[in-house]
Amino acid sequence: MFVRIGNTPRDYAWGSTTAIAGLLGTEPSGGPEAELWLGAHPGSPARVLDPAVADGSADLAAWERTSDLPYLLKVLAADGPLSLQAHPSPEQARAGFERENAAGLAPDSPDRNYKDPFHKPELIFALSDPFEALCGFRDPAESRAALERLAAGSPGGAVISGFARTLDGEPGTVLRRATEWLLGGDTDVDLLVAEVVAAAKALPDDRDADTVRMLDAAFPGDPGIVLALLLNRATLRPGEVLYLPAGNIHAYLKGLGIELMAASDNVLRGGLTRKRIDVPELVSVLDFSPIRATPLAPEHPSSGVEVFRPDVPDFQLARVALDADVAEARLELPGTAIALCTDGTVTLTGASGSTTLQRGEATVVTADERAVSVTDGPGTVFVATPNR
Repeated sequence: MFVRIGNTPRDYAWGSTTAIAGLLGTEPSGGPEAELWLGAHPGSPARVLDPAVADGSADLAAWERTSDLPYLLKVLAADGPLSLQAHPSPEQARAGFERENAAGLAPDSPDRNYKDPFHKPELIFALSDPFEALCGFRDPAESRAALERLAAGSPGGAVISGFARTLDGEPGTVLRRATEWLLGGDTDVDLLVAEVVAAAKALPDDRDADTVRMLDAAFPGDPGIVLALLLNRATLRPGEVLYLPAGNIHAYLKGLGIELMAASDNVLRGGLTRKRIDVPELVSVLDFSPIRATPLAPEHPSSGVEVFRPDVPDFQLARVALDADVAEARLELPGTAIALCTDGTVTLTGASGSTTLQRGEATVVTADERAVSVTDGPGTVFVATPNR
């Protein structure tokens, strides 16, 4: 069956005032609109627009057929940087949740790191051009080269070069050590941050300096400004997807995208925030192996359909685009789906009937449908399902 849903964007301060409304054709609220949640997560469960067809349930968290959705679909619009953060593996989340329960921490305690026993991998599908993010540790040699460029000609060059030299050695070891020092409260970190920011302001055409200036404008003096220089800066173009598995340190910097994640609240922060940072716990979940932040390649099961399938069972994301060359597409559904139309009009037809979505409209497709055909374009619809 098809059940229409909707929600109100969350008003986090870093959100754009126009991007979500511009994408979905809705009226802007006048304030920041950061994330539109479409799922059963209790933090902001999607509303059922006609409760009568969902056993009287007002939202997806209350409806028995959707209350255990393993994923959360979002529209995300960042007008400024989000916090540096990482998420635990299933084993780490379960152990941390049980440990904090045994310690007697209340569910809403500010000292909690683990709100639930689940992992929280995620992916972001870029809609804006560009979508900017930080993603994973890069080779320390690249970070050292960036720091040396900042140091050259800077009055604080000796301070910056001194830190750069600490990045020599086995990559995982030096990255762990540098992270612990930067976030550990040493007063020398404040001097390093100040010198890096001053040097970046004098180096206008450098990508790493641009990262520093952007982060300093949002979080002046934050040690995450220097930590960001140890990470990859990823620039996504529309249609590209970045996958962020457990242990990956990351931050979205600016842009509009479709985000899909496991339905968890477990976030360990590492800077660019005024919220609590538990450095030992963060370090315990981080993967310090250097990576290249490369887009996740899609599968193309048929014309007009691309499917982004990460290495977790919780979720996969399909994008179906109908145009003059593609009048119909078929999509297999390995479980309960949520579909969001972001352009034009599409009709979803399953075994029990059909529903037509216009730009900005969303529906749940229950698992018994098993598959849908998508027709009546031109239009674009994103469909989230479990990954089975």
